[in-house]
Amino acid sequence: MSRGARLVSPLSIFAGLWRHRALAYQMARREVVGRYRGSVMGLLWSFFHPVLMLAVYSFIFGEIFKARWRDGTGGHGEFAQILFAGLIVYTLFAECLTKAPSLIVGNVNFVKKVVFPLDVLPWVALGSSLFHFGMSLLVLFAFSLVVAGTVPWTAVLLPLVLLPLLLVTIGCAWFLASLGVFLRDVAQTIGILMSVMLFLSPIFYPVSALPEAVRPLWHLNPLTFIIEQARAVLIWGELPDWRGLALYALAGWAVAWLGLAWFERTRPGFADVL
Repeated sequence: MSRGARLVSPLSIFAGLWRHRALAYQMARREVVGRYRGSVMGLLWSFFHPVLMLAVYSFIFGEIFKARWRDGTGGHGEFAQILFAGLIVYTLFAECLTKAPSLIVGNVNFVKKVVFPLDVLPWVALGSSLFHFGMSLLVLFAFSLVVAGTVPWTAVLLPLVLLPLLLVTIGCAWFLASLGVFLRDVAQTIGILMSVMLFLSPIFYPVSALPEAVRPLWHLNPLTFIIEQARAVLIWGELPDWRGLALYALAGWAVAWLGLAWFERTRPGFADVL
């Protein structure tokens, strides 16, 4: 182990966030506000952007491609719901991981401060992504009320559905934030990978539309199961697969722990490289 690195307990994943929660909140808030600073509508853009995208999806896939889901039943409004639900889950994951490789490189002044908790930076990125996810979710709820006249009560279970993915996301963010210090090409690679994952995730099509031989490969994608479960609780009013979520949560916890352990192991070398 590198000099200065500390052992990381599997139970300490949230310890840094809790200990520096006020700092994490302020930095996440500053990042969100700073993104829209100087624009005329300010934070309203975080609401209008998903509204615009949902309108575009409804028109392109509903009116032009006449797309349908499952057995071909349901209007184009339902298809837009299904597509948008999958897309906002993907965006939450992709936005955080795309930022991750630049978190340390872009905050060199924090690295020089021995007392600054660098492990909080991925939490800040995740917090910012969660804010935009929340705004998109409000748009989806409003659209569901217009299209279906209701939002299923099972939507309250969405945080439980997302929790395993958040564990995987923060674990990958810790790993990529560290790796981005030593390999600058990581930022470009992750951008390409996230673009590929957009089409290798069941966003524009259901897994059932794929040949049976390749379906197991699609379930290796960490987004596939969560997207399907999110649609179940948000659109179809179905209970999630609790057993699957429990297994995913265990795997997510392992990913988060390994990501934090790697981050802490390599952290002493950040200042030397930067």
